[in-house]
Amino acid sequence: MDDHQVAIYLAAMAAGGLLGRLAPAAGPGLEHAINPVLGALLFVTFLQVPAAELLRSLRGGRFLAAALVVNFVVVPLVVAAMFTFLPADQAVRLGVLLVLLCPCVDYVIVFCGMAGGSGRRLLAATPLLLVAQMLLLPGFLYVFMGPGLADVVEPGPFLDAFLVLIVVPLAVAWALQAWASRRAAGRRVSDAATTAMVPLTAATLLTVVASQIPKLGDSLADVVAVLPFYAAFLVVMAFAGKAVARLFRLGTGAARAIVFTGATRNSLVVLPLALVLPDAFAVAAVVVVTQTLVEVLGMVAYVRLVPRLLPAG
Repeated sequence: MDDHQVAIYLAAMAAGGLLGRLAPAAGPGLEHAINPVLGALLFVTFLQVPAAELLRSLRGGRFLAAALVVNFVVVPLVVAAMFTFLPADQAVRLGVLLVLLCPCVDYVIVFCGMAGGSGRRLLAATPLLLVAQMLLLPGFLYVFMGPGLADVVEPGPFLDAFLVLIVVPLAVAWALQAWASRRAAGRRVSDAATTAMVPLTAATLLTVVASQIPKLGDSLADVVAVLPFYAAFLVVMAFAGKAVARLFRLGTGAARAIVFTGATRNSLVVLPLALVLPDAFAVAAVVVVTQTLVEVLGMVAYVRLVPRLLPAG
């Protein structure tokens, strides 16, 4: 399934879109299924983020510094450059910010490895990237959206979603990692759970798309309008990542990893935050998932083109 995950994800989103169009009445029921399937997916996702590597990653030197710079300095600058050109709808803008400001911590490692990048270094850096994005995201949103953001985002549901769908799955995943490091039974459970990554991602994409499509209403044009921005982001970040890697004088494998971490975004981890926005901002969740559509197609190109952008030797 890992080898065919792009096709699986695209098929799941297409099936979700078709279901949402043909059976819009099923939307409310499917919406109730989002949290359970998303919670399971995030648990499996976090299971691949090694807690034991967190302190070790802090000693990663130039690679870690490059990963932090590309994700939390370069990416916000790129997003700022495109922000004024985004559709005026605040919900669409908020969705774009949520997804583009947070680096991926899961399947980026798979694609990076396929392109000859240093997946091991990227894996070691993922715990710090996850913690950093959750700490920095509120500040980034305030800078881009201004104090008016507090008028539309109620902190209660936002914090509940963060606790239930991010903190709890992360804590359970890291507890399982600790068990797996000590007991063979724990390793078997961990290995079995990890194999569910691709089908759970597909199930989540299908459920979210099918439940949110009926809510689009007149916002479909705005959602389609963000597609070029997501595509442009992938193009720009390929060259920006290469520049950062050169700045930090990284080897080929590490440099390719920097390109991938700068380009891939954390759509499914920030999705719970988009789903608890007020009804007037419901389209933000679709905007977040739309980024996944563009990204999985972009990763097909990245796997082929990044080795040419950063050739060995």
